[in-house]
Amino acid sequence: MKITEALLAEHVVFHNLFDHVEKIAPTLKNLGEIKSIARLLEAMLTAHSEIEDQFLIEPLEHCFEQLGQRDTFHQEHQVIDRHLVQVQSSRRINDARRGLLEAVLASRKHFDKEERLVFPLAETLLKQQTLTRLGNRWIRAGNS
Repeated sequence: MKITEALLAEHVVFHNLFDHVEKIAPTLKNLGEIKSIARLLEAMLTAHSEIEDQFLIEPLEHCFEQLGQRDTFHQEHQVIDRHLVQVQSSRRINDARRGLLEAVLASRKHFDKEERLVFPLAETLLKQQTLTRLGNRWIRAGNS
C-alpha cells in the first residue's frame, strides 16, 4: 500500500468523524461531553499528524519550502490546536461548542489542502516504489 493511499484512507475516517461531531455538537448539553469529544479528536489528530509529518511531509519539505507553503501547514496545525485548547479551558458550554466546531472546520480545510496539494505532489514527485516503501513503514509503525 502506498503512503498516500493509507493517509487518504485515514482522511476518510476523519471526514466521517467530523460529520458526526458537527451533527451531535448542537445537541450536547454537558460541558464535559464536549471536552471529552475534543480530547478524542485532539488525540486522533495528533497521531495522524505525527505519521503524516514523518512519512510524507518530511520527504517533501523542500518542495513546500519552494512553494511557500511550509510555514502555512505548521500554522494550520497551530490553529487547530488553539481551538482544541480553547475547548478545554472553556467554562461555558457555548464557548466550548464553538471551539470544537471551529477545530473541525479548520481540520476540514487543512485536510482539503492536503488532498488537493500534498497527496498529488507526492504522487508526482516520489517514485511509486518510494511511496510503497513509506506505506510499508507506516504499516510497521502501527504494529509496533
